[in-house]
Amino acid sequence: MGTENLYLPEKTAIADGRYLIGRVLSHNGEGVTYLAFDTERKATVEIREFLPDTICIRKEGSTHLLIKSDKKLLYDTCLASFLDMWRKLARMRGLSALILVVDIVEENNTAYAVCEHTDGAISLKEYLATKTEEGYISWQDARVLFMPILSTLSTLHTAGIIHRGISPETLIVGPDNKVRIGGFSIPECRNVKTGINAEIFSGYAPVEQYGIDVPSGPWTDIYSFAAVLYRALIGTTPIDSKERLAADRMMIPAKFAELIPAYVINALINALQIMPEDRTKTVDQLREELSASPTAAIAADFEAEAEAAESEAESAPDYSAVVAPRPKRKPSAATKQEQLRTALKAGGIAAAVALFIFLILCLTVLRGHFGSGGSNKPTDPNTGSTVNSDTKVLVPTFTGRTYTNISSQKSYFDDFVITTKEEYNTEVNRGYVISQSIEPGKEVPQGTEIQLVVSLGVEQAEMIDVVGETYESAVAKLKEAGFENVKKISMTNDGSHVSGTVASSLQKPGELYDKTEKITLTVYAEAQTTEPTTEKQG
Repeated sequence: MGTENLYLPEKTAIADGRYLIGRVLSHNGEGVTYLAFDTERKATVEIREFLPDTICIRKEGSTHLLIKSDKKLLYDTCLASFLDMWRKLARMRGLSALILVVDIVEENNTAYAVCEHTDGAISLKEYLATKTEEGYISWQDARVLFMPILSTLSTLHTAGIIHRGISPETLIVGPDNKVRIGGFSIPECRNVKTGINAEIFSGYAPVEQYGIDVPSGPWTDIYSFAAVLYRALIGTTPIDSKERLAADRMMIPAKFAELIPAYVINALINALQIMPEDRTKTVDQLREELSASPTAAIAADFEAEAEAAESEAESAPDYSAVVAPRPKRKPSAATKQEQLRTALKAGGIAAAVALFIFLILCLTVLRGHFGSGGSNKPTDPNTGSTVNSDTKVLVPTFTGRTYTNISSQKSYFDDFVITTKEEYNTEVNRGYVISQSIEPGKEVPQGTEIQLVVSLGVEQAEMIDVVGETYESAVAKLKEAGFENVKKISMTNDGSHVSGTVASSLQKPGELYDKTEKITLTVYAEAQTTEPTTEKQG
């Protein structure tokens, strides 16, 4: 029996006649997706039917699925996985970069997931092939398309959903030019040797999907996402991970290396590591590496994710960690004088000067004469500043917040004298408060000083020129400069270069980089004696 004979005939009704089945849109080893019509909402929908073709059959003229006698346990397991995945997706209705699930139906001894259909939507594969002149796009355009996907992907991972099939075929571009994640299938369909036909997207699937004994996880989707981004930026499908496992020849062509920001290339290198243990582990980490750009680019990222952030507040990134300016300084003496001059003009220069002189005398020469019979205000023992013992205020939690946010709250500066101290910190992003001198929740007199320790982020160092050095010598010099994390990428050698010497570095000499940044060096391999074999990519 051909696979097409398993599919429901057109105009078949399910869910008590609510949905009418139309033509087949796609299929894989897990099931089939139909275009359909929702008679209740009067709308076109897409319906995914659980239909693993290796373990079930459907007799002609029947809608009911029959399970092969020796496959009952596998079928039940896979069906449970199918229902669990789509029920979770149905609860994620607020995610802007996700297809919308409107219904789940169980009948015919199987299950159906009903999703919204968007007229005019095309796959990213088709978009790149037909909507771009060169078949690839700039990082500026890619950032707008791809960055919002990361918030949704992070939420999926939190819910325990690993897609395992992110590719140009499963990412959908709508008429609004926004990308949504589609093409969901159960894990058994996205790994080989599971008992059902596997759908593996060559060039986009990491090695763990090929039956190699390494674990899957969020890093599986991170590899696929990075491979899609590579395809969008470079214009070619990445070399398949199985081939890379035998001989890794994947590189960024020179003409693109000059156009793509260095931090993006570094993020791709980290996310496309062959083995999971070497790969970027979380979406947040990948997003941070893809956002390690100047303030203007970060602001563009934030704008691109604004819609997603509204409904995904828990998973959306806080870009203020990156763009937050350094803590505000106390006004300088010159500033204070200018403010004083303004006040004097407003109240009458002559009277204000007289009052000012009188106050100075009170605080200095005449201070002791006001000690008896008066009610002096106590002073802060650390600063000598006057505090109001009659009014008590609770110390809020400043730790973990940006100083920019804190400084925008006037009430804090009415209640406290806030001073700052800056420190480098590898754990806390720049602009965030590391600690506060008085613990939150404590009641103190109004006017008490609180010192906030504000992070300067990771300490930076200047990249040095190591081109022409041996790899070992380059590593030693980089470590001496403060860079401990060095990665090597082999480069083809036509025999005109000394093997083991550095051909180039991803980071530019003379520029500042975080000391924790992974420094990537391209090193000449052993000279080739024969022409390399070029394998055809699927």
